[in-house]
Amino acid sequence: MSSVDEPLGRAEALLARLNERREALERLAEADEVEGDAAVDLIAELAELAREIETELTRARTLADAGG
Repeated sequence: MSSVDEPLGRAEALLARLNERREALERLAEADEVEGDAAVDLIAELAELAREIETELTRARTLADAGG
C-alpha cells in the first residue's frame, strides 16, 4: 500500500460515514415532527466530516505530488 492510499482510504471511510449521516438527516426531515436540535447537530456533523475528507484528500494530493 502506497502512502497515498492511506489518506485515500481514510477519505473513503469518512465519505461512507458522511453518507450515513446524510441519510439520517433525510429521515429526520421526512419525520412528522422535525427535531430542530437533532437536525442542527447532524448538519454540524456533516460539515465536520466534509472538512475531514477535504484534509485527507489534500494530504493524498500532497503525497502524490511529492511522488509518495
